[in-house]
Amino acid sequence: MSHITHIILDDANLPPPTAEIEQERRVAMFDLLEDNTFTLPKREDRSAPSGPYHLGLSIRDKRLVFDVNTESAEKAAEFHLSLGPFRQVVKDYFQICESYFDAVKKLPPAQIETIDMARRGIHMEGSRVLQERLEGKAEIDIDTARRLFTLICVLHFGG
Repeated sequence: MSHITHIILDDANLPPPTAEIEQERRVAMFDLLEDNTFTLPKREDRSAPSGPYHLGLSIRDKRLVFDVNTESAEKAAEFHLSLGPFRQVVKDYFQICESYFDAVKKLPPAQIETIDMARRGIHMEGSRVLQERLEGKAEIDIDTARRLFTLICVLHFGG
């Protein structure tokens, strides 16, 4: 099974993240590298290089860029996705995260749990959008999509 063994998040031109966003990023990257599924499908004219892969994620020219290389630094694929389909779900996710982080500081557990359920629902929706956008380009499971969506949100934070 192909998977990602290294990830580079190009956030050099972004404003410094908040402590909460930095923590989300660290957890997502750790979890992603521990367990993920990432397969490049065969193309009509050629088969895709097999993994494991190194993945670079960035935003360039208002597009989300996946730069995929083999472990031997051979270019495996590069695809550019429009940010449009992600904008609303990322906005909703940041708003609910802000509510969640505030709630953790001052609300009782039952109310925190309700906000957290909404947060997970929006996050899952973003993961499904990512899987749809990657259709035909890369095959990922839902857990990989969830972790990648978190990293996309980190990039969107400054974008």
